Amino acid sequence: MYSILGAGGPTANALTQELIKHNHEIRLLSRRPSKIKDPKVSWRQADLLNYQQVLEGVAGSEVIYMCAGLIYDKNVWQSQWPVIMQNLINVAKETQARLIFFDNVYMYGLVNGQMTESTPYHPISVKGEVRAKIATQLMDEVKAGNIQATIARAADFYGTDSMNSFLDMMVLDKFAKKQSAQWIGDPKVLHNFTYIPDTGKAMYLLGQHPEAGNQIWHLPTAAPLTGKEFITLAAEIYGVKPNFTSINKFMLQLVGLFKKVVAGTVEMYYQYDHDYQFNSSKFEQAFGIKPTSYFDGIKEMSETLYRIK
Repeated sequence: MYSILGAGGPTANALTQELIKHNHEIRLLSRRPSKIKDPKVSWRQADLLNYQQVLEGVAGSEVIYMCAGLIYDKNVWQSQWPVIMQNLINVAKETQARLIFFDNVYMYGLVNGQMTESTPYHPISVKGEVRAKIATQLMDEVKAGNIQATIARAADFYGTDSMNSFLDMMVLDKFAKKQSAQWIGDPKVLHNFTYIPDTGKAMYLLGQHPEAGNQIWHLPTAAPLTGKEFITLAAEIYGVKPNFTSINKFMLQLVGLFKKVVAGTVEMYYQYDHDYQFNSSKFEQAFGIKPTSYFDGIKEMSETLYRIK
C-alpha cells in the first residue's frame, strides 16, 4: 500500500492518478475528505501535527509520500514544519516504510548558475532557512541509518488544478480569458517550471525503485526560458497578443498589505529578478525520461484546465 500525506494538493493528485493507473492500493491522508473516488483509494483524516493520527493513518504502508504544503506564512512555517518533520521521521522509524518527501528549492537561496542536487544550502529567506533545517534533519537520519528516505525537489510548477501557481494564474488563465498577462519580476531573466503531471510520474518512479532511495532528486523539468519567452509561447498557443505587465517588489509589498499570501511572496522575490535555473539531468539520465516541453504542457492546459474561452 502507498500512503499520500497532503491529499488534495496538485502533486498529491497527480501522484494519486499515476498510482491508480498502475493499479496500486492507495490511502490518502488529509484534514479534509478527498474528492478522488476509486475502488483502490481510501481516505483517512489526519493532522500532520498529530503524530498518532499520522502513525495510524499510514499503518501497513510500503511507501509514504509526503506532498503536503503549509499556508504561505513564514511564522506558520517556523512553528509547524519542524514538528511535522519530526513526526515524519518518527513514523518512518516506527513503520520502517520508505519515506519520499516532496520539496522545493528555497534552501538553496540565490544561486549563480544551475541548481543541482549537490548545490549547498545558503538560504536568504526565512522560508528557505526552515526548508534547509528540515531537509538537513531528514537526511541526517538517513545518514545515521535510522530511516529510509528520499527528497524529491521540483521547481516552481504549473499545470495545477487549483491555480496554485503564478504561471497558471497570471498567464495561462489570463490568456484563456483574453486578458493581459502578468509577470512577477524581471521578464528578461531565466526561470523554469516543473509540469505537475511530470511530478506525479517521477514520484511514482521513485516509489518503485528502492535502490534510488536515501538521496536527493530533482524531478524532470524543462530548461529555463525568460519570462518574455514564456509569455510569447503561451500567447501563440492561446491565439492572443503577448500583452503583459510586470509586477515589481514594491507592488508586491503594497498588495501584501491586504493579502497575506502575496505578502509571503515578497521575501522570495530574488527568485524572480535573478536567473533561476533548475537542473534535473540526474533524474533524466537515471530513469531515461524527459520532461514535458513547455509547448506541450501549455497546449494541454489550453485544452483542459485553462481552456480558451
